[in-house]
Amino acid sequence: MKKLLVLLSALLLINVSKMYADEGMWLLMLLKDKNINTMQEKGLKLTAEQIYDVNQSCLKDAIIGLGNLGRPFWHFCTGEIVSPEGLFFTNHHCGYGMIQSHSTVEHDYLADGFWAYEKSQELPNSGITASILVRMEDVTDQVKAVLTDDMDENKRNEAIRKISKEISDKAKEGTHYDAYVTDVFNSNQFFLFVHVIYKDVRLVGAPPTAMGKYGGDTDNWSWPRHTADFAMFRIYTAPDGSPATYSKDNVPLKPKHFLPISIKGVKEDDYAMIMGFPGTTNRYITSFGLQETMDVTNTLRHEIRDVKINVLREEMASDQKIRIQYASKYASCSNYWKYSNEQNKALKALNTIDIKREIEKQYLQWATGKDAKYSRVLTDLEASYTNRKPYAIARMYVLEGLLTGPELPYFAYQCSGLINALDTGSQEYVDKLIERIKGTAAKFYKDYNQETEQKLMIALFDYVYKNMDSQYYPSFMNDVQKKYKGDFCKYVQVMMKKSVFASKEKLDAFLEKPNLKVLKSDLAMLTGISIFEKYRELTILMQQAGERLDVSNRLFVEGLLDINQGKAMAPDANSTIRLTYGTVNSYYPRDAVFYNYYTTIEGVMEKEDPNSTEFIVPQRLKDLYKAKDFGPYANEKGELAACFISNNDITGGNSGSPVINANGELIGLAFDGNGEAMSGDIDFEKNLQRCINVDIRYVMFIIDKYAGATNLINEMTIVK
Repeated sequence: MKKLLVLLSALLLINVSKMYADEGMWLLMLLKDKNINTMQEKGLKLTAEQIYDVNQSCLKDAIIGLGNLGRPFWHFCTGEIVSPEGLFFTNHHCGYGMIQSHSTVEHDYLADGFWAYEKSQELPNSGITASILVRMEDVTDQVKAVLTDDMDENKRNEAIRKISKEISDKAKEGTHYDAYVTDVFNSNQFFLFVHVIYKDVRLVGAPPTAMGKYGGDTDNWSWPRHTADFAMFRIYTAPDGSPATYSKDNVPLKPKHFLPISIKGVKEDDYAMIMGFPGTTNRYITSFGLQETMDVTNTLRHEIRDVKINVLREEMASDQKIRIQYASKYASCSNYWKYSNEQNKALKALNTIDIKREIEKQYLQWATGKDAKYSRVLTDLEASYTNRKPYAIARMYVLEGLLTGPELPYFAYQCSGLINALDTGSQEYVDKLIERIKGTAAKFYKDYNQETEQKLMIALFDYVYKNMDSQYYPSFMNDVQKKYKGDFCKYVQVMMKKSVFASKEKLDAFLEKPNLKVLKSDLAMLTGISIFEKYRELTILMQQAGERLDVSNRLFVEGLLDINQGKAMAPDANSTIRLTYGTVNSYYPRDAVFYNYYTTIEGVMEKEDPNSTEFIVPQRLKDLYKAKDFGPYANEKGELAACFISNNDITGGNSGSPVINANGELIGLAFDGNGEAMSGDIDFEKNLQRCINVDIRYVMFIIDKYAGATNLINEMTIVK
């Protein structure tokens, strides 16, 4: 019997570890021990120290995480420094909101592009941050030293928060750095990350949206692509080099390292690695969690956002000002609208849920004879997901359809503190709060159209009302049912007619003479409070119904780590800096179909459709193409490459990440994944997974030949 158990354990080790053999978003400080030999076998010419080192400049010093002052450690995109004056690239879609914020009908930078031909023309972006990793440290032993087996999950989490704060406070003491501790492997390991966070980020250049978003929703999450998805920014610091908010006295950053630009081009099987800040993956999710992701999260997100997108498309097509106001909102909404649908297709096609179930069978075999806490893990997980399902469904309707679908109710809710202030607060406190509300309102109404918002509320309120289980309605829906017979058109019309939040003019007038009685009866305010209270209630109910979810997931991953002792395993992405490595590769997406590893400007012209808003080609680009005026950026065949694909492991947050060759030079910018492998955040598919990158030669051609921004070209180190 003992021999049989040993044999089963050996087979299990082989089968489970195989899941992770060709994937990985690797922590930089562990590359030397876990990955560097494999990376060098694939063609890397650098040492581990040239990638990550705390004592000398290295690649990590050129990689930035884009965030905002409210959440500086949650990076929405990645960028890379390419000059000794703090110039950096990211994706056009990463900078889209910033480009949009500077755009007006008179100066439509979304439509026309933007280029600063001297530094005085560069545009500041309030609230945007750029983080660079200083160092990281494994603090697992320090954290686990304060944990005991008899702690419940709440006490455990509180102990982790306390020791994490002590560790991070000590790390940043006496410096201008910021630091935090985060967990990996579902709270089985802990790492300290120390960053320098810069707070003055300025827009330098961006091609027209027609080029930077070429193909729009149609081409999103698909290959072949022909998108010039890049934008340029610059980091500024105080004169002494320290982080500082915007000031005319600030100076360009002098980075420790910047990436040289290689225009030598890429070929099939060339080494390629990506460094960046991937947001979230769920590779260790069980079949029960995956079922919820597919049936609830993805399905409802796609269906509800479809309602919003249809309204926005019609509104944006009707007026240039509305198009500019809602451009960034539409892009944000549509991105994961399509992703959710494509991911479900890929998960079904690749039979991912059965793969997860097989892993769970193997896990149970391993757990046999061990502590009972392991053997009950999967039963507890199944029960938790089953119990919370009705609340999860209702919460998605409230989140997507009511809280983040329309905008006015939540904005009104954000002002609800004024009710208590007017009721019990001092006049001084009321005045301060009103000033804060005025500042928030100025930003909100800049990109707000009353008629558009009215149509969104009517469409989304009605959709949720007709599709959501009525027992979970926010209270305002029951009121509409009684007073308006379920007619949300009438309800919203009355709201827009009477609410002080319906327009900036109304709110400004109200804030001059605030009235508690008026505020307490305001329909937008009441609706917003109703929505948020229901969202909070459903969140609590979900947590209570799935009370053993966190501990069970932690124990499940703890078991997998034990099974795979000695094997290189990458933790799920969590917005901390990671490296992935692979090669430039073509692929066969399905029978008898072959996708080459690169596209050219020829495809841009072939896709042109003047009757579509997605496939517009600017005349200047057509002229350069016709003249074959590609400068030094053409390949040996005389073609101008547009995009290429590699088999790197990426996810959201990696947008804008540098694609780096074997010599540490920039060859492209990552901007998308392929639809056939949209399951990748949950299960890496080694034969199909591709990262879609804009070729750096196409980027340089646009800066140089299209925009004539030679001032920017001259800043960079170009390797021919």
